[in-house]
Amino acid sequence: MSDAKNNYPPPLVCRKRIFNFQERSYIMGVINVTPDSFSDGNSFFDRDKAVERGIELARQGADILDIGGESTRPGAEPVSLDEELKRVIPVIEELADKVDIPISIDTTKADVAQRALKAGAEVVNDISSLRFDRNMVTVVSDYKVPVVLMHMRGTPLTMQKHIRYDCLIEDICEFLRERINYAIACGIHQDKIIIDPGIGFGKSVETDNFAILKHLEAFSSLGRPVLVGPSRKAFIGRLLGKGVAEREEGTAAAVAIALYNGAHFIRVHNVKVMKMVAQVVDAIKST
Repeated sequence: MSDAKNNYPPPLVCRKRIFNFQERSYIMGVINVTPDSFSDGNSFFDRDKAVERGIELARQGADILDIGGESTRPGAEPVSLDEELKRVIPVIEELADKVDIPISIDTTKADVAQRALKAGAEVVNDISSLRFDRNMVTVVSDYKVPVVLMHMRGTPLTMQKHIRYDCLIEDICEFLRERINYAIACGIHQDKIIIDPGIGFGKSVETDNFAILKHLEAFSSLGRPVLVGPSRKAFIGRLLGKGVAEREEGTAAAVAIALYNGAHFIRVHNVKVMKMVAQVVDAIKST
């Protein structure tokens, strides 16, 4: 039995909520305000639909809403600053007044993060771990908000060309340890840092993502809350031979294993179903 279930980092404080990891696990609901998301196409590209979706996810039990305006699927091309702002800021401004849970901005651009925080967001989810924009660390430090530091090699456009590791888990741990130390050295309080091993980001679909889930407890040694995003990813589709819309059962299995092995946050599209999965796993872990 994993010891990770008894490894609890300190509570994470947001303006609208305190996340106490001794109580339960938490669900981050995904809203992609993009025309080319791998998981939901352009279903929520329209502002009103995105806002509707956010309200729905909150009602279904999401603990955080993660809003992104730039696709990070493998091979995705970057979008301009103005375009990303146009996509996400109106959605955040409207949702901030309509939901009582924190909003996370999924971006690698400091200007987008700053505008989003001013609009009502409370968390920055940076898949580059503060590497793509040198001003991002200053924004996060100045606003004193939680930040997600994720492991990824290269960029979404190139990441699947960099999938060979000397030792997968150790390499990811070392990367995240370095980024944690960098963030702290730049003024971000350690209790504001969340780590993400980056499932699907520069990992082989055949083995690496499964290995991360199996050995997830290794990341507890870093002392920070762990976020995992397996939802509808290609490694599930490859194994099961299923398209994106048919990966919910596989996602549920990945979510259950991730939570049992030490994940504190799960980033998912189907909040209603994965909330129930999390409740069952939490009950098993607390027994």
